[in-house]
Amino acid sequence: MDRGALELAESGLADGALHAGARAPGFTLPTATGKEVTLDGLLAEGPVVLTFYRGAWCPYCNVALRALQQHHDAITARGARLVAISPQIADESLSLTEKQELAFDVLSDIGSDVAKQYGIAFDLSAELGAVYDRLGFDLQRVNGGHARTLPLPATYVIDRGWVIRWAFVNTDYTVRAEPTEILAALDALTGPDARA
Repeated sequence: MDRGALELAESGLADGALHAGARAPGFTLPTATGKEVTLDGLLAEGPVVLTFYRGAWCPYCNVALRALQQHHDAITARGARLVAISPQIADESLSLTEKQELAFDVLSDIGSDVAKQYGIAFDLSAELGAVYDRLGFDLQRVNGGHARTLPLPATYVIDRGWVIRWAFVNTDYTVRAEPTEILAALDALTGPDARA
């Protein structure tokens, strides 16, 4: 795992990901209950906080999602919508949503096509994939046949003009965006230079 993390850090993937100032790619993805959500529809209501996570099998992802849930009211109070995206099938997302009592949508990006558009998708090495298999994660099943493709931990604040105003991207799966930084980025949208 350490070797895989080092290889990923040295790959330059995080540098090539979308960052602040870029236009956010659109998407249409299903929620855990099968309803389709579009970025266009979300942005019609206000800014969007978009967070990518690896899956319910990842303990670091679960901690990060719980932290976001704890700040959900503060995010919505700023007029923003929070959504999470993973490569998991809808059934896995539904189980996660219920278990974690999440009040925000969890979207399924089977094949990580949206993560690829944001420049944060990568393929696990065969060696690391075998380790995950031995740990019982069964990524082949939970990712709908796309066992090796995962997103980097990433969170974006997107304004109503489709511009990424703040971005967090890291190759270290143990490090996530701090909710206080997300709130600060949302607060900056109401400043003198805001487009929202």
